[in-house]
Amino acid sequence: NEGFSGGEKKRMEILQLAILKPRFAILDETDSGLDSDAVRVVSEGLQKLSGPHMGVLIITHHERLLEYNIPQFTHVMLAGRIVETGDAALAHDLHANGYAGVRARHPDAAAEEQAARDREEATSAT
Repeated sequence: NEGFSGGEKKRMEILQLAILKPRFAILDETDSGLDSDAVRVVSEGLQKLSGPHMGVLIITHHERLLEYNIPQFTHVMLAGRIVETGDAALAHDLHANGYAGVRARHPDAAAEEQAARDREEATSAT
């Protein structure tokens, strides 16, 4: 993969999926480091591969992939666990409004998340 752009590397990963034909693929931050054209190309490749014969779990912090890949399910994690499940509308709402609404609806998980951040800051300060 040396000497290739981020988009070229991602396209090679999609090619590997096409060749290996797994029944399930987990893609973490697939859109990371890609320009808009590369996101479109990678998304089109994913659309061609996914279906009844191959499930795809896309982990992302950005909505860019959702412009091309409409999720059947959207799961929102807070404090290391899934706190909400919905369809594409949930992802769009999260993008538009951020985590404030999620934290308000799940105060226990929000407190857990804040406590973990506080512990991390205390550890890094020493």
